[in-house]
Amino acid sequence: MDKRLAMDLQEMQQELIAIRHDIHANPELSMQEARTSKLVARKLKQYEFIVTEEVGTLESVPPGDRSIALRADMDTLKLVEESNVSYTSTVPEVMHAYGHDGHTAMLLDAAKYLSNHRNSFFGTVYFIFQPGEEKLEGAVAMMNDQLFERFPFDVIDGLHNSSGKPIGTFNIRFSPMMAASDRFLVTFQGTDGHGGAYSHLAMDATVLQAQFILALQTIVSRNISPNNAAVISVGAIQGGSFNSLNVMPSEIRIGGITRSFTKLNIIDWGAALVNHDEETARLVTAAESLVGKEHVNANATPFTSGEVFA
Repeated sequence: MDKRLAMDLQEMQQELIAIRHDIHANPELSMQEARTSKLVARKLKQYEFIVTEEVGTLESVPPGDRSIALRADMDTLKLVEESNVSYTSTVPEVMHAYGHDGHTAMLLDAAKYLSNHRNSFFGTVYFIFQPGEEKLEGAVAMMNDQLFERFPFDVIDGLHNSSGKPIGTFNIRFSPMMAASDRFLVTFQGTDGHGGAYSHLAMDATVLQAQFILALQTIVSRNISPNNAAVISVGAIQGGSFNSLNVMPSEIRIGGITRSFTKLNIIDWGAALVNHDEETARLVTAAESLVGKEHVNANATPFTSGEVFA
């Protein structure tokens, strides 16, 4: 890494850590990122950006005719944090467990660096801080608000942090990198009845849903090529009451998700994230110049997390 760049980044590190800890301690659910958005806007204005809602723009000196967008997500999901860190979540049952606090802090850090070095590039950089990634609402809302028309750019880049990878390394892949994310909801209706005395008179929905869950796993094994990865998982089952275990429920609801790199035709809830070859090659070169070729895996294994960035 260039020594001057390393020194500049080192000088900014404490502010970056403080921002990430602040966001982590104050997590916000999808489409409720009011505090985080205000923090982002305040920092961008401090870095002398033009701020429009969740989009910041920066022009080089002298200006160029190319443009790029850099994107980070800001939201999280409902989880209980059980860590003992000093910046643990202060919001009950809400936690930054998916790295979006890190994504937001990193993009702010990149914004500050480029703002301080406007003569290091030629063109315009758009910084996009997206709400509502986890529920796939924020990207659609921003596009409906004419994001691409109001702020036209040549390419858009994003990244995911990963706690399972060594610090100072990049994992990049040409073509599919992350899976399409679909979901399903199914309701089974039968008739209720007394499970001890009159079970033979009831239409038992529990047996139907049990057989359905087992059969789900044959979709992958008998419909998807062994050369392709796919996952079907049930995440919720609702029916009956633990206060009335002798009563057979008349209705059972189940829900789950699918992940695949080929379409499963259940519910089209998202597309696979496919990296463009030309831009990916450019990113590989940039990463290698930053941390060295030995620390860049340009043929990373695709994984079945979903990403609305697709």
